[in-house]
Amino acid sequence: MKKLSSYVVPYWKSYLFAVVCLFTAIGLEMLSPQVSKLIVNEVFVAGDFHRFGWLLVALVVIGIGRAFAGYWKEFTFDKNSQMIGNNLRHDLYRHIQSLSMDYFDNTNTGELMARVKDDVDKVKDAFGMTGMLIVQIAFYMVSVIYCMFMLDPLLTILPFGVMVFGGALSFYLEKKFVKVYSDISEENAELTTIAEENLAGVRTVKAFARERFEIEKFRKHNKKYCDLNMEQAKVLSQFYPIYHFIGAVLPVVCAMIGGLRVIQGQMDLGSLVAYVEYSSNCTWPLDMLAELANELSSSIASYKKIKAIFNEETTLTEKENARRIPSLHGDIEFSHVDLSLEGHQILKDISFELERGKTLGIMGATGSGKTSIINLLQRFYDPTSGEITIDGVDIKKLPLAQVRTCCAVVMQDVFLFSDTIAENIMMGKRQEMDPELVRMSAKMAQASGFIEEMEEQYETVIGEKGVGLSGGQKQRISIARALAKKSPVLVFDDSTSALDMETEQEIQKVLRSITESSKIIIAHRISAVRSADEIIYLQNGRVAERGTHQELLAKKGLYYETYMAQYPELTKEVV
Repeated sequence: MKKLSSYVVPYWKSYLFAVVCLFTAIGLEMLSPQVSKLIVNEVFVAGDFHRFGWLLVALVVIGIGRAFAGYWKEFTFDKNSQMIGNNLRHDLYRHIQSLSMDYFDNTNTGELMARVKDDVDKVKDAFGMTGMLIVQIAFYMVSVIYCMFMLDPLLTILPFGVMVFGGALSFYLEKKFVKVYSDISEENAELTTIAEENLAGVRTVKAFARERFEIEKFRKHNKKYCDLNMEQAKVLSQFYPIYHFIGAVLPVVCAMIGGLRVIQGQMDLGSLVAYVEYSSNCTWPLDMLAELANELSSSIASYKKIKAIFNEETTLTEKENARRIPSLHGDIEFSHVDLSLEGHQILKDISFELERGKTLGIMGATGSGKTSIINLLQRFYDPTSGEITIDGVDIKKLPLAQVRTCCAVVMQDVFLFSDTIAENIMMGKRQEMDPELVRMSAKMAQASGFIEEMEEQYETVIGEKGVGLSGGQKQRISIARALAKKSPVLVFDDSTSALDMETEQEIQKVLRSITESSKIIIAHRISAVRSADEIIYLQNGRVAERGTHQELLAKKGLYYETYMAQYPELTKEVV
């Protein structure tokens, strides 16, 4: 992670301007009691009323100057904090996108959402209003103590001691708040995860009548989140009255002691008025100290959470000398590939070759490792051993972006964005794809029929994750997206499971007609792979059988058993 200072340094000139405005505002505020002193001593005591008008004008000018400097101070601090937050959030999001899939396998979406939004906002505040007030209070208290000392050094011992006590108490509060805010941040992430999962899966929740269960689960975490915030409020409420009491009593005590010194002739009346005004100005910093300790602790806790994500490193490394090949044809080879994740053997000794224009079918029971082969091909993971090549080049030696863009994958779990149908199809090559290619791809995917029946056709905005579309319609849009990409490698991961047999057969015809791409078809249905040039049947992460459709039927092994289960009426024909 870049040092936090690297986000601040680019705005040092702007911050310098803001600090100058801050110092100007405080300096003018320190002048105001001095004018009050002159009004009392020169006008009311000495009777020189000719100066009264000018002194009132001076108070007005000081007020206008404070307002002007205060505006630019707050605006500049806020503007800088927004830019720092924007840059930090962008870098955090970019870093998250660069992490390998094994990180996302073990991290909740809600936690990442909380870090990107809430925690960045907390850190941003430390460089905005919170940071401004900390600097302002520090300089303000020094200035006030100095001005009070110049009026009466002996009397200043009391407010100085009070301020030291307030600062020490704030430091103690900050230490207590860091732990509380760390727990609040964690629970906020958990609560966000639960809400995100339930809202995204609301149809599943309702289908299984789990509303009461999910509401109760949310209630428990919401209660814990509330309790943690109450704990923070209790800590704050224990100390806030102390600040408030000190701020209320200090001017009174200073007025009483100062009054005695005036009676004794050790202080003039104007100095007493100015001194009491300064002591009154000591109250708001004391009131703010507890709140600032609260806000600063929150920012520190959030920064630690963000830093933890930045410290995560991708397990996939791209070679420094990775060379982009101008044009990949799509010849794929897996050579004795093994894959283990978290101590579990996923794939063992997987080998096959797939030439451009040919089709490889992959079958096997659930959990046999079919999708893992595609994850390796796209370098979501690296094999534990063995080699994967495209056009004879180890994919580890190619730029990661090229490895992934050369494959157009129709996922098993279709994901559509909340956007127009056209944009969902074009996401592979938004800048290069024309509307005619979008329509042609939709037609090839057997999707044009239902799309063109819609009122806005390809400009129809579909809901989040394709809400409002049937499973088959979403699969066909996803297939159109892959076809439109025109990549060297086409991968269909159980992508016709929601289609009727007739539609599936039409799509199979389209795939057979595509000769410029290598095709990998993962399926549970024999109908999806029977025309493939080679079929491999996986069992427990190994290649148990391989061959063409007819060769595998002749072996009367696992593939044959699957065929018999799906086509029992054809038993006599095969036998």
